[in-house]
Amino acid sequence: MDAIVITAKGGPEVLQLENVATPVPQGNEVLIKISAAGLNRSDVISRSSNLYGKTTEKEIPGLEISGLVEAVGPDVKRWKTGDAVCALIAGGGYAGYKAVDERLCLPVPEGFSFEEAAALPETIFTIWYNVFKTAGFKAGENFLIHGGTSGIGVMAIQMIVAMGGKAYATAGSDEKCRFCEKLGATLAINYKTEDFVAVLKSIGIDVILDMTGGENTLKNIDILNQDGRISFINAMNGSKSEIDILQLMTKRVVITGSMLKPRTDDFKAILAQEIEQTIWPLIAKGEIKPIIYKVFPLAQAADAQRLMESSTHIGKIILKVG
Repeated sequence: MDAIVITAKGGPEVLQLENVATPVPQGNEVLIKISAAGLNRSDVISRSSNLYGKTTEKEIPGLEISGLVEAVGPDVKRWKTGDAVCALIAGGGYAGYKAVDERLCLPVPEGFSFEEAAALPETIFTIWYNVFKTAGFKAGENFLIHGGTSGIGVMAIQMIVAMGGKAYATAGSDEKCRFCEKLGATLAINYKTEDFVAVLKSIGIDVILDMTGGENTLKNIDILNQDGRISFINAMNGSKSEIDILQLMTKRVVITGSMLKPRTDDFKAILAQEIEQTIWPLIAKGEIKPIIYKVFPLAQAADAQRLMESSTHIGKIILKVG
């Protein structure tokens, strides 16, 4: 099968199209003939750094896919050949086929294209785990997402609003801010021209989903309400920052961080069940929808990652495979 392989750590040019062996489903795995794959910042990290470990032979990036079930392992109970599914995986999405634990598959929502379905798993799983489970977001609370027009950001805004909260966002241009507000954000702040602390401190935020880190950490704590929570999913502005411990104590702040990719299939399977029960009905109602910025053919994966690193996009970048 065709696959995009990380040939070495480096820039997008290290992504090369190669022919590799097609996987065979074992046990409770289904073999998905991939039609589309979503891009995520984690893919760039896998390509450019050793955060997840050194590059393994024929390492294929990609954490979310959609397509048709081509074959099933002997222990598969739910899915059958021909079913349209999307799935969360720990790598291997930039390829023609992927064998996946059946518990990590969800049905493609009715009326969705495969490109739209591939934009769902990684973002929704990440938000569900970090915001709703770990941070315990509740209806009526104020939520802030840094990077409101990222793939995570556009989905988080919609999920918060659909679940009865008020969403706030930061973004890097007035155009992006207006897009966040059209999605349902109460207010979006252009962090390049405005001080988000000055704008949001009087409002007060209960939960922050942060992929920036760095100097924003102290600012985040400053705008939190009592019993506020911060959940880190990346540190694009730097992994080192100072905190005021007394301020944490005074506000009873809870700070967490996580990486979803290394978690076990058993852990992710629990999230999949919760998401199908809670979020999939909201998708069916049209309250949550994927926002796709651009679709690239598989062979142009390097160009797709260059676009992601430019941060000029709004929403998800997708690879068309099948």
